Amino acid sequence: MAGGLLMSSAIGVLLATTLPAHPTPSAFTDPPTDRIVIDIATVNGSGCPKDTAAVAVSEDNTAFTVTYSEYLAQVGGGAPATAARRNCQLNLVVHVPHGFTYAIASADYRGYASLAAGASGTAKASYYFQGSPQTASREHPFNGTYEDNWQATDSTDWAQLVWAPCGVQRNFNINTELRVRAGTSSPRATSYMTMDSTDGDISTVYHLAWRECPPA
Repeated sequence: MAGGLLMSSAIGVLLATTLPAHPTPSAFTDPPTDRIVIDIATVNGSGCPKDTAAVAVSEDNTAFTVTYSEYLAQVGGGAPATAARRNCQLNLVVHVPHGFTYAIASADYRGYASLAAGASGTAKASYYFQGSPQTASREHPFNGTYEDNWQATDSTDWAQLVWAPCGVQRNFNINTELRVRAGTSSPRATSYMTMDSTDGDISTVYHLAWRECPPA
């Protein structure tokens, strides 16, 4: 898509250093047949006020989606200064069937951007498992003039996937941020970015890879 917001191998970079070494599970396998359940342990941030973020798991256990209904950063047109930055931190409890472990293989993002000439926006994302001493993040600039949906897919090579440790519960944290700057645009012009789309479709999809854990 022209002008699309490109998010460069974030998951591979961000997750590659988050976990200590642990036993390597066996070969790749099909998703478990038992349903996985993902609960939101905590949700914080101006981009996801109470009851405005939701998580759902696909029927085949290959992905989960995160939807936002009020994730919008904007400047100009009388918007308060605090509206220029919005963020959201999700702490997810992933209930995995016994004998399996998972990794995030790829993520699909989408949103809508309306940036006046001279304005700019930034999207930022980071991922880590609970208890990790390290967190990496990347920022992705987006410049006006722009008026369209944006979409990006971020994939990780199989060899670089980082798996949740077998037999230990580690919550998965997703941190995102949108920031819009007026720059040289007219003070009367309104510029904004959303972490969703104008037609209300799903904003973020996290695709799962599965392995069987080694025998205890």
